[in-house]
Amino acid sequence: MTINANSPDEYMAQLPADRQDVIGKLRNVILQNIPSEFEEVMSYGMIGYVVPKTVYPSGYHCDPKLPLPFISIASQKNFVAFYHMGIYADENLLKWFTDEYPKHCKNKLDMGKSCIRFKKMSDIPYELLGELSGKMTAEKWIEIYEREIKR
Repeated sequence: MTINANSPDEYMAQLPADRQDVIGKLRNVILQNIPSEFEEVMSYGMIGYVVPKTVYPSGYHCDPKLPLPFISIASQKNFVAFYHMGIYADENLLKWFTDEYPKHCKNKLDMGKSCIRFKKMSDIPYELLGELSGKMTAEKWIEIYEREIKR
């Protein structure tokens, strides 16, 4: 599912109604929990939560013109994706999340390095994802990013 949007609201408007509800709930839970120094933008064709260039002028090493990505959400053809760079780069945070996940969901965790996929919309653990969204400040993310990812 490819969506061409210039803003998160534009992205939302192009989603089918059932996905608008799901992505809307994800947006709300992220915005309610993510530290205030992150900014909601369109990033790589998804709704993204980034460290703005005003906070981290170096930007993303893959394209320094772009702000440093942290969380992204997307409606894909067969699933909803929740990308969290912190669980990719911080093994303690990954362990916390994988230990907590079974307490919130009956389905097996479907996860890549930073991507958590939800094929059953009714099984999205909004409360857990909200808690995950608030577990890392932009300052901590920059520190981990520079140590673990940026080369």
